Amino acid sequence: MLACLLVLLAGCGQQRDDRSVVRFWAMGYEGEVMARLVPEFERRHPHIQVEVQQLPWTAAHEKLLTAFAGDALPDVCALGNTWIPEFALLDALEPLQPMLTRSPAIDPADYFDGAWQSGVIEGRVYAVPWYVETRLPFYRSDLLAAAGIAQPPRDWAQWREALDALKRQAGPGRYSILLPLNEFEPLLNLAIQQPDPLLREDGRYGNFRSPGFRRALAFYKEMFDRGWAPPVSNTQISNVWDEFGRGYYAFYVNGPWNIAEFRKRLPAERADDWMTMPLPGPDGPGASVAGGTSFVLFRQSDNKAAAWQLVEFLSDPQVQARFHAMTGDLPPRRSAWTHGELAADPYATAFRQQLERARPAPRVPEWERIAQEMRLVGEQMVGGRYTVEEAAAELDRRADAILEKRRWMLDRHAAGGAR
Repeated sequence: MLACLLVLLAGCGQQRDDRSVVRFWAMGYEGEVMARLVPEFERRHPHIQVEVQQLPWTAAHEKLLTAFAGDALPDVCALGNTWIPEFALLDALEPLQPMLTRSPAIDPADYFDGAWQSGVIEGRVYAVPWYVETRLPFYRSDLLAAAGIAQPPRDWAQWREALDALKRQAGPGRYSILLPLNEFEPLLNLAIQQPDPLLREDGRYGNFRSPGFRRALAFYKEMFDRGWAPPVSNTQISNVWDEFGRGYYAFYVNGPWNIAEFRKRLPAERADDWMTMPLPGPDGPGASVAGGTSFVLFRQSDNKAAAWQLVEFLSDPQVQARFHAMTGDLPPRRSAWTHGELAADPYATAFRQQLERARPAPRVPEWERIAQEMRLVGEQMVGGRYTVEEAAAELDRRADAILEKRRWMLDRHAAGGAR
């Protein structure tokens, strides 16, 4: 009798956990912050338990591929936008249009178009943006004023005038703009402003000899040739924030994470001497690349309905505003910009404007490799190895070699469909 009573009491003291478990993988600091949002979701959805695994960015891609090969992917993942085409090609991702059609929580029209389109591959929606990033100029407003520049430049002609005036004012040893040679983004942003696509024939070949890309290359090269930008990488600068504060350069094209960094690192006397501005384009405010991370569901998941509820929760504009306050990451939904500190942040205003013009990078699995070749060829061109025309031809040659397997696969698929 005593044994039976003890068993009964033990059963009363234990609560059977029959909740549905959603496995969520996220990269970097965002994975850590994500764990702080889980309790509220679980309170709203008591039948769901969320297990968050944080992955370092340096190991995430390999771990995802290993998990795919071993049939061990999570239910939902925050995937870097440039990886979406690769996992879509592997048929690892669940198309989301049926869930979107039924969802009152996620309105595609509320998202910045460049961010949303990053998750659309060959007309099918595979991802919902979590946070978005793009790059634009941070600038020293006091240095522009000292050089006689009353308003931030809006187009390339005005930018040239400003860069030239700043260099004349700065003199030897100081520069108008920092364009680190170990980053492909400065050149890519100039290129994506052009009417010509970076790849042609459904991503089969490079399109770098197009008039638009050669125009971008020429402007990029001009900024070094005329001494407006130092021919250095950011690793050759001891501290990019301190050098910005010291006036080593007046423009620095970078991302939204640097709003917090400049606020923290610039000395008090420089607190009112810097601002952000939209990226100038050839004929007016120009486009930039839409980066960031998006939610995907994996096909092999047996728990897609619960995973989708988590995506809906994290996509709520107020939750996105909270997430921004925790991380500094920019929300991809326009409505989220009306909530919290983001709505009143003067340094974020230019990013809000820029995101309306942001465009996705080419959505092919090989793009990251091609972008690195763009960086290498751009650096070699600045160093004098190539002319603009030679650099464009060399980029086409390298891109075409990288895309060889893609051409074979697409041609094979087309031939199979024709039979």
